Amino acid sequence: MKAAIFSQLKQPLQLESRSDLEPDPDHVIVNLKTAALNRRDYWITRGMYPDIRTPVVLGSDGAGTVSKTGVGVDSDWNGRKVIIQPGLDWGDDASKQSESYHILGMPVDGTFATQVQVPVGNLYPKPAGLDWNQSAALPLAGLTAYRALFTQGGIKKGMNILITGAGGGVSSLAVQFSVASGAHVWVTSSSGSKIERAVQLGARGGENYNHENWFKSLADRAGAFDVIIDSAGGKGYHALIELAAPGGRIVNYGATSGNPKNIDMFKVFWKQLRMQGTTMGSAQDFKEMLTLVESRNIQPLVDKIYPLAEINQALDVMKHSSQFGKIVICCQDDTIA
Repeated sequence: MKAAIFSQLKQPLQLESRSDLEPDPDHVIVNLKTAALNRRDYWITRGMYPDIRTPVVLGSDGAGTVSKTGVGVDSDWNGRKVIIQPGLDWGDDASKQSESYHILGMPVDGTFATQVQVPVGNLYPKPAGLDWNQSAALPLAGLTAYRALFTQGGIKKGMNILITGAGGGVSSLAVQFSVASGAHVWVTSSSGSKIERAVQLGARGGENYNHENWFKSLADRAGAFDVIIDSAGGKGYHALIELAAPGGRIVNYGATSGNPKNIDMFKVFWKQLRMQGTTMGSAQDFKEMLTLVESRNIQPLVDKIYPLAEINQALDVMKHSSQFGKIVICCQDDTIA
């Protein structure tokens, strides 16, 4: 097998040849067709992620065919086309992850390789309506978006929804999921072209958050928001509190701009706001996400595709955040669709 190894901070991944994998009990080996990048992968390479361990194969998203089954796994799994649920050991409490919860691609080897080992319980049939590239683009971003919107955000048809940072893998799927559910969707971005792309997906419009008083302009156009989905935090968080409707909810799945500096607590309690955190999702969230995708024929957006040998070029694109949708890696030389 071949694998892209992360062994040193702020250095390129190294493509290496390794012995083919053999499955542990209750695990399978998946011959990967495609993988996909997440912001997590880039943060790890830069040392901006907790408990970094090396050497390791990064990559949380993957799709392929089961090639070997371990003891305790039904041999009928062999040859099945699957996608991988990247969250491991969530636990029995659907409201939160367990202390042992971790994500494929560190500390355990992930999907930037031609093979990966995963527990059989983390396998799901490849959605029939998606090609290999779209299948790899779905798991982590789709799971995160689904839990943020539905499990934690409680969105329903007719609600006014704001999704910040249009263009990323999670935010793009959040737009698609919300539109498919009948919500009235608005977005923010630093790029006018990304706002236009979101409108093509069904959003009603958006504002550039670099413009002065952007949130006042958005409020004039869209009104107040029942649910706001955010991954930035930072100095602009005060604007989300302004934009939230009384009784509204602000759901955060990240803080890429750091901690908020100015929170008007008076408005938080007077408007009866709920500030909700979320991380990845449970197995039930993943199942429900797949049902939504298949029932509404949602097609995850693939922005760029690279062969495994060009993984470092793909990470460089992630660094500059120029993509709209997901960056996919072809793990086998014959994988195009």
